[in-house]
Amino acid sequence: MAFARTCSVALVGVEGVLVEVQADLEPGIAAFSLVGLPDKSLSESRDRVRAAVVNSGTAWPAKKLTVGLSPASVPKAGSGFDLAVACAVLGAAERIDPRVLTEIVMIGELGLDGRVRPVRGILPAVLAAADAGYEQVVVPECAAAEASLVPGVSVLGVRTLRQLIAVLADEPVPDEDPDDHTGPDPLLAGLRLPGTGAATGMHSIGATQPDQGRDLADVVGQTAARTAVEVAAAGGHHLFLEGPPGAGKTMLVERLPAILPPLTRGESLEVTAVHSVAGLLPAGKPLIDTAPYCAPHHSATMQALVGGGPGIARPGAVSLSHRGILFLDETPEFSSHALDALRQPLEAGHVVIARSAGVVRFPAKFLMVLAANPCPCGRFSLHDSLCDCPPSAIRRYQGRLSGPLLDRVDLRVEVDPVTRAQLAESGTGPTTATVADRVREARARAAARLDGTPWRTNSDVPGRELRNRWHPVGGAMDEAERSLERGLLTARGLDRVLRVAWTVADLAGRHRPDASDVSLALQLRTGVPRGAAMTIGARP
Repeated sequence: MAFARTCSVALVGVEGVLVEVQADLEPGIAAFSLVGLPDKSLSESRDRVRAAVVNSGTAWPAKKLTVGLSPASVPKAGSGFDLAVACAVLGAAERIDPRVLTEIVMIGELGLDGRVRPVRGILPAVLAAADAGYEQVVVPECAAAEASLVPGVSVLGVRTLRQLIAVLADEPVPDEDPDDHTGPDPLLAGLRLPGTGAATGMHSIGATQPDQGRDLADVVGQTAARTAVEVAAAGGHHLFLEGPPGAGKTMLVERLPAILPPLTRGESLEVTAVHSVAGLLPAGKPLIDTAPYCAPHHSATMQALVGGGPGIARPGAVSLSHRGILFLDETPEFSSHALDALRQPLEAGHVVIARSAGVVRFPAKFLMVLAANPCPCGRFSLHDSLCDCPPSAIRRYQGRLSGPLLDRVDLRVEVDPVTRAQLAESGTGPTTATVADRVREARARAAARLDGTPWRTNSDVPGRELRNRWHPVGGAMDEAERSLERGLLTARGLDRVLRVAWTVADLAGRHRPDASDVSLALQLRTGVPRGAAMTIGARP
């Protein structure tokens, strides 16, 4: 009996599970059995692996072959096990020394010609391998930069199975023509194999930059909406913009990512892992270090928003916008079921999806921005008679946003039509760079205050902790508490007003929020004018 084993990774959501790939050869009629709860695409690897091995110039063993994927209780999907299966079979056939394979994790799909193709989820798979104590990983050449984001792991990027066989068998490595979409040369010197002295290979990754062509100064007027956008970015508060078409709602939101601080290293890895699982990593930029921006169309289904799909669930828009912005333009046009499905991830910061193939958990800590017209035609206003929508249509349109969803939105601002005088003052407002500096300073103040806690922004702090540990100036909450007594605020709304007041104080450089900060927070929460100045920089 001939036996060999190596390792690969099964993904459950964005978490990896180490899978031992075992190959056993016995005398008997030639057959190939694959066991261990594989899905359809993985079962088809039998034909892909056999063709890839033969077309790589290596004989296929004419014996009874059994390949097992352990643990057998974990569902396994996709074609990323091909490389490990092929090497385990060759190890059992003694084409490769089986001892070389035991300490290596292999991830990659095989083409029929033996080329190694990229798969989704390389980064979370390598993270799982590193957490399990493995230091050597083999991946497709074009995914080597992504895999090298994980520190302490030696990465081997290969173009073909023939190259990998040569490296593992200590033979001269053949040259292979690169595919059109492949990246840099393979890291054939980057893998430390047992008994060799090869050094660990790592990539240097360049930083991505936000779009510099869009500036907040381009937005005409909208002082209140600008202030709300700045407060939302500084504290991570959800935002609702309501106003007629052409007033600048979308322009404001599109400029919001540029004023958010860059992601930390840990946040970058979280975001990159989600996009890697979804197969949406930008070409040539393996690390996402700026806040993602996701704006699904209003025809998106509930599965597209929160995740799902047949088989093992895929991340939806709420996870693709993790640590960034989820923008729902024309919000009342979305399905009410899809909108109400956002309530759980808004509170929990993650989404759990149960399917027949298993339960997956995706991160979903995002800043939600809603935008809507005041009525179906968009021209409804208390000051004119241009709107011809009947009152029943307006009520139906506005009623599509449920109260429980809106109660989770901290800032609600009415965006007014742009006037002729405001057009003449175009470009005079604060620039993106100026606002980004204020947001960065405000976040630094909040982080210093929250040091030693699990929270980093004001929107993260539970209301009970905020009331008990960090107190505003005496009497500052009187107006908000009166609104609670009159039924204008819920208990959740009162906590959110306090969170926003802390963010306003951080932007103004105050140690504690005073009555003016709470008044502005209350105005931003309810949309009712209360005499508070709507420009942060102009306040005393």
